[in-house]
Amino acid sequence: MTAMPTIDPRRYNAVAMSLHWLIAALILTNIGLAWYFNTLTGLPKIPPIQLHKSIGITVLILSLLRLGWRLAVPPPPLPASVTRRERLAAGAAYVLFYVVMIGMPLSGWALSSASKVIQIYPITLYGVVKWPAIAPLTQLPPPQMKAAHGVFVTTHELLAKLAYALIVLHVAAALRHQFLKRDAVLSRMVPFIRRPAT
Repeated sequence: MTAMPTIDPRRYNAVAMSLHWLIAALILTNIGLAWYFNTLTGLPKIPPIQLHKSIGITVLILSLLRLGWRLAVPPPPLPASVTRRERLAAGAAYVLFYVVMIGMPLSGWALSSASKVIQIYPITLYGVVKWPAIAPLTQLPPPQMKAAHGVFVTTHELLAKLAYALIVLHVAAALRHQFLKRDAVLSRMVPFIRRPAT
């Protein structure tokens, strides 16, 4: 009889790893799409914007699932080599990443809803599933709708800048732990990285 593979309690489980890397890939894809469609004008801009919206809603759903999973299944402990300051920084980055992963799709959904364009180009996930607009925003009088749209656009752009900063810091911290501190931090989330000998 084949023995069941053991689960290393020092690593994230397969669900957490899968959600982490899938959300990361989708966010990076959406950043690329945003840079791309901002170089376009007119009708050619519509398809990449619609795909951007679909991916954003997907990130929102997956991020809520990931948050629920995190609450149900606590993460593995950090290695003893991680200092108190690093733990505090990691905790702050964790909270801010969720602000981005949830806040950006919500602000994008809101800015799309607070626009008359939503009547012409409704949100349709990957061209298949109709996604509702936020009804109270679609019913605002034109001046209020324009003001609300501007607020949500600004919020979306500020969250995008926060996302860029967090991604750079997150990658830099992971590389520092892997190549300078040579501890087990990165191996918690990357399944093919061997844990250093203790």
